[in-house]
Amino acid sequence: MENFWTSNKKINGLRHFVLVNETYEQGNIIYLMVSVLDSEINLKTTYEDLINSGNWHKGWINLPKLQSITEEYVEFKSINKGEGIDEIFINEDSFFNIS
Repeated sequence: MENFWTSNKKINGLRHFVLVNETYEQGNIIYLMVSVLDSEINLKTTYEDLINSGNWHKGWINLPKLQSITEEYVEFKSINKGEGIDEIFINEDSFFNIS
């Protein structure tokens, strides 16, 4: 599975993500995606959404700064200020596990 992805839509103002974990929930494969620029911006997505929805592009697309870091991100950071952020747990077999 490709580890680097670009969202076709802004997610809290950012578009570049890495796939850091694969888990199974209720019989479905779930991927944990984390923003390259801000680990507080993370999400879970299904295989179907990642591969077939048209919401994601494999790899990182070279975007102008104003398209990859938007005002929406500035607003998100000013409102949230680190509150309610879930911890990110990396599986032993994750590409990003360095321990």
